[in-house]
Amino acid sequence: MTAPSLNVTGLHFAYPDGSAALNGVDLRLEPGERAALLGPNGAGKTTLVLHLNGILHGGAGTVEVGGVRVYPADRAGLAEIRRRVGIVFQDPDDQLFMPTVAEDVAFGPANLGIRGDELRARVDEALAAVDMTAHRDQVPHHLSFGQRRRVAVATVLAMRPDILVLDEPSSNLDPASRRELAQILRSLPVTVLMVTHDLPYALELCPRSVILDTGRVVADGRTIDLLADADLLAAHRLELPFGFDPAFAAQRLARVTGPAGEAVVG
Repeated sequence: MTAPSLNVTGLHFAYPDGSAALNGVDLRLEPGERAALLGPNGAGKTTLVLHLNGILHGGAGTVEVGGVRVYPADRAGLAEIRRRVGIVFQDPDDQLFMPTVAEDVAFGPANLGIRGDELRARVDEALAAVDMTAHRDQVPHHLSFGQRRRVAVATVLAMRPDILVLDEPSSNLDPASRRELAQILRSLPVTVLMVTHDLPYALELCPRSVILDTGRVVADGRTIDLLADADLLAAHRLELPFGFDPAFAAQRLARVTGPAGEAVVG
């Protein structure tokens, strides 16, 4: 049997001041699944994400990626773990620092010792996946914000991760850039965990959503079902845009996107 892309079991974590951030989190993602991680500020979402590649550790519980133990782990295996779990941060400028787009995308694989034809192939593949091939020789900071976010995604894809973790991918994007990124993310053959406050974007991209609050998973199910539960959203300080109807949006998405949309509405 194929191992799950992600298997978190009984994960606890408290910060040095004693404040508990995670209180027994269980989360399993199957290969190729796209799931949104929702919750109010302070729910523990970032703390959970930082456990997925070993940045945070020290509490009870386990984390496995593709059947490989991340936590607790042999610290010598962290390079492989961080290849398997690719995190795209909210601000793309946190990930772009080389003179050209292609050099930024090559940086991670080159750090793993990949050279020559394989490195060039990875860069070409990653840039094509985010439709940024034509910009390979440009200075990253001369690109638009939306283009920089796509290059940031490419820097992670070049590592060929098992899981792509996206932190607020739609933030600060204009409508066209938001739509273009959604099309790209929907096409990627990789497991996706999307951390977001943007509930319509979660519906558009993720058939499944998990709500985290006070360090616990309080709901886990079809995105359309969770977003249609007004009492659930109110209880966990989650709000849909004024006038947004999840059922209508899901039906429209199914007509526009075909099979990907149909997965959202069941």
